[in-house]
Amino acid sequence: MSAGSVLAALDPERYEVVPVGITRDGRWLLHDGKALAIEDGRLPEVADGTAVSLVGDPAGRGLAVLDAGQAIGRLTEVDVVFPVLHGAYGEDGTIQGLLEMSGLPYVGSGVFASAASMDKEFTKKLLTAAGIPQGDHVVLRDASGALRADPALLDDAARARLGLPVFVKPSRAGSSIGITKVTDWAQFPAAVATAAAVDPKVVVEAAVPGREIECGVLAAPGAGLPDASLPAEIRLRPGTDWYDFDAKYLEDAVEFDVPAELTPEQVQAVQAMSRRAYLALDCAGLARVDFFLTTDPATGADRWVVNEVNTMPGFTPISMFPRMWAASGVGYPELVDRLVASALSGRAPGSTPAGAPDGAAPGAG
Repeated sequence: MSAGSVLAALDPERYEVVPVGITRDGRWLLHDGKALAIEDGRLPEVADGTAVSLVGDPAGRGLAVLDAGQAIGRLTEVDVVFPVLHGAYGEDGTIQGLLEMSGLPYVGSGVFASAASMDKEFTKKLLTAAGIPQGDHVVLRDASGALRADPALLDDAARARLGLPVFVKPSRAGSSIGITKVTDWAQFPAAVATAAAVDPKVVVEAAVPGREIECGVLAAPGAGLPDASLPAEIRLRPGTDWYDFDAKYLEDAVEFDVPAELTPEQVQAVQAMSRRAYLALDCAGLARVDFFLTTDPATGADRWVVNEVNTMPGFTPISMFPRMWAASGVGYPELVDRLVASALSGRAPGSTPAGAPDGAAPGAG
């Protein structure tokens, strides 16, 4: 769906687009770019097209067509790739590594930033090292095997520290796939098994009460500090327990305030922390940083807690990232143009902008 929106936004007078879809079994196919929308509650899927393969030799500059016998046919040169892919094999550094090996510029973060941002454990570690608050959590390695050995998995001290509810998540997944909200410890083993079916490493997070706020970060033209958008807020409609996959994509279960109703000081704080998170993870091009805005029980002051960092956020015109930038004065076609220009600018993916030391807290704007 995001890819269909990007395709529609690319000016045919400026761009010659070569749409490539990926099937469920991993085949790359030339696609017509049509019918990329939800119909009757069914998500779009790529199934038919001419088989292609990325040329591993940087001199090849693009795609080779494969015939029925898998022989290499004609080549299609590519100047830049816009990998509009969410989740595993899209945001986790794998496709980025393949593009690096092929010598192709691409939109978004590089191998390290993509992998680190996709892995919730290491996102938390890197952000904590940069002084950015995280919610309390426990990491379960080889969760499937551990669950068989000890169905309880967490000792009484860990359960007391985390409290209830907790969210049990695959460490490396997206779109709320495999996540369970646990309100009774009797539900915990089944929740771990659900998450471990997606990823053997599982993260158990304490619930953070508060408002859900998001902020977009965009590489600035040239070598300046990244820009931060006006933030937005996600509000669940009555009867919706939490922001799961169906609430995100298939149900009319949430409301969005774009921009969020925040004080100028709160806007500056979330923009500054979004930039810090982007730089701490060595991101490039774009990112959406998701927060909980809660209250420090000791002081009563605002406390911003980063939930996650998305290096290729949803990109339909009604997705939060484009909407936040539209509210900030950057329309959808201009947003796409800026990202393509950034990828073509020759800067190494993930490079830190000039004048921004590691962990710096740049000013808001």
